[in-house]
Amino acid sequence: MEEVLKPDLCVIGAGSGGLSVAAAAAQFGVPVVLIEKGLMGGDCLNYGCVPSKALLAAGKRADAVRTAATFGIEVLEAQIDHRGVHDHVHGAIAAIAPNDSVERFTGLGVRVIQAQANFLDKFTVEAGRVLVRARRFVIATGSSPTIPSIPGLDEVPYLTNETIFDVSERIQHLIVLGGGPIGLELGQANRMLGSHVTIFDTADFLAHEDPEAAKVLLKRLEDTEVVLYPNTRVERVEPSVQGVAVHFHKDGESVIIKGSHLLVATGRKPNLKQLSLDRAGIAHTADGIKVNEQLKTTNRRVYAIGDAVGGAQFTHLANYHAGIVIRNALFRLKPDVSAANIPRVIYTDPELAQVGLTEAEAHKQYRRIRIFRAPYSDNDRAQCERQTEGFIKVITKKDGTILGVTIVGAEAGEMLQLWIVAMAKDIRIGDLISLVLPYPTLSELSKKVAYAYYQPTLTKGWLRTVIGLLRRLG
Repeated sequence: MEEVLKPDLCVIGAGSGGLSVAAAAAQFGVPVVLIEKGLMGGDCLNYGCVPSKALLAAGKRADAVRTAATFGIEVLEAQIDHRGVHDHVHGAIAAIAPNDSVERFTGLGVRVIQAQANFLDKFTVEAGRVLVRARRFVIATGSSPTIPSIPGLDEVPYLTNETIFDVSERIQHLIVLGGGPIGLELGQANRMLGSHVTIFDTADFLAHEDPEAAKVLLKRLEDTEVVLYPNTRVERVEPSVQGVAVHFHKDGESVIIKGSHLLVATGRKPNLKQLSLDRAGIAHTADGIKVNEQLKTTNRRVYAIGDAVGGAQFTHLANYHAGIVIRNALFRLKPDVSAANIPRVIYTDPELAQVGLTEAEAHKQYRRIRIFRAPYSDNDRAQCERQTEGFIKVITKKDGTILGVTIVGAEAGEMLQLWIVAMAKDIRIGDLISLVLPYPTLSELSKKVAYAYYQPTLTKGWLRTVIGLLRRLG
């Protein structure tokens, strides 16, 4: 016999966004059912943000050993224990996992059901032997890797971001299909850990990013012997003695590259197929669920958040969506999901971080803009750390209203925080010069670029006249 539950809220998917909704609602005393067919914590904890950043951290430590001589420290080549790196990555996952566990959410008062969910009608979800008839549903099912239709791909072993972190031996030569953030981060991490790395993309690398910033990052990759093939379509793959052979054309000639491992990082698609959305009257396409400004679907009882709605796929965006749902479902407020500037960071070395409009986007939307830059090489801390590659670029209206910020360089993701706050609170660029920032820190670059806003004023004749009058007054 099936159990019937009638909570206020049923959340489908225990990734970052779904967990945020469930935790917040439960802490407000709302009866919540949480359904998850796979691992608690979803993609971010188990296959995405956490393990990839842990792997990058290991790679950066190895790279620090290789470059220690520039600081006057002689060190032998880094000896990498690949099993140890594997254990470090999974140790990071294990350290965070209790925050996302069944036990924690049960303790919060959430009923957790570990089963596949599917809609029976507009009002009912079935999960295992449980029927859930909730006042509101939230679809937070995340996404999974998109596998391209390349001839021979189904005949060779390949990795995705969901399987690469299980590899515990040295990867001799990693071939990556896809030059987005996942491909570049995992490619660079493995290069730092001693692998040969080749990355293919069917378009220009980082085509949607600021081209000046992209150039800095791509140069670093090439300088460290990551081989990049932009605007290249792989024609077929096949098994080889080394592992896998990739066939493509370059300059009109047929070329074959052989590697030990193949990573497919060609994008992600929303996990929607098994939900039976049509039964619930929920409009959707292969790219995601259709939602309005409050993230309601065409079934007014159902919300969708995060990767399930398509578009940008960021953990912090899913968490932002969770806040929108809580405010609307619990408090009947009507926050607009399009109102926020969502930051984005590629966690390579150097990092590339952006919020708001790029320079190209600003030129399209506004007749007159101002652009201010400051290079990392002008910063004392960057010189001390020998991290002088990169710059900060700020795009504003004529009156100093900030339209967008791009930072490429060390700790760019952390450096971006100040600008996120400034844009959210409508603080103009000139206002930042009044901040007292600690010396020496990379954050002083933000103040330096803010001073540039007033630079043209310093040459104005009227200002010098005023200063001269004040001097004569004593």
